[in-house]
Amino acid sequence: MNKVLSDLSQTCRKLLIENPGPEGRKLVAAHLQHLLRDADAAETLVPVTAGERDLLYQDPELGFCILAHNFAGPKTTPPHDHGPSWAIYAQVRGETEMSEFDLVQAASEDTPGKVKLSKTYQMRTGDAHVYEQGVLHAPTRTAPTSLLRIEGTDMSQVKRLKYELA
Repeated sequence: MNKVLSDLSQTCRKLLIENPGPEGRKLVAAHLQHLLRDADAAETLVPVTAGERDLLYQDPELGFCILAHNFAGPKTTPPHDHGPSWAIYAQVRGETEMSEFDLVQAASEDTPGKVKLSKTYQMRTGDAHVYEQGVLHAPTRTAPTSLLRIEGTDMSQVKRLKYELA
């Protein structure tokens, strides 16, 4: 593990232990915004050679994960939440149009939930945003982009419900 990632993982641990809940996550997002102002640190964490989803670190005690994401071209993700977890998206390179949604009809394992658009905003290099449990969102990228994401748990192990526009 390189020093930048080691320092980030230890800072996240400290902030999340000392400030459990939403306040700790806000502090982690603020730390990411500060860290990503350093182009060398950003490149070390998310090199352009990283894949679409590279797990960089998983905390053995708290369970949070730090992931690097590189998207080579346009990509839109459908509305989703992170199930029982929270997530912090931090823009490293490029821009992401992020949309958030209000729940119209709950999802089940057999039936997609229905959502309606509530707001849209641009995430630019250095921006970080916390998505608490249950916050429905969808990123759209029109060009190559990179981001760092911190999840409260390893979402690759969590079955997610599907959502679509009402």
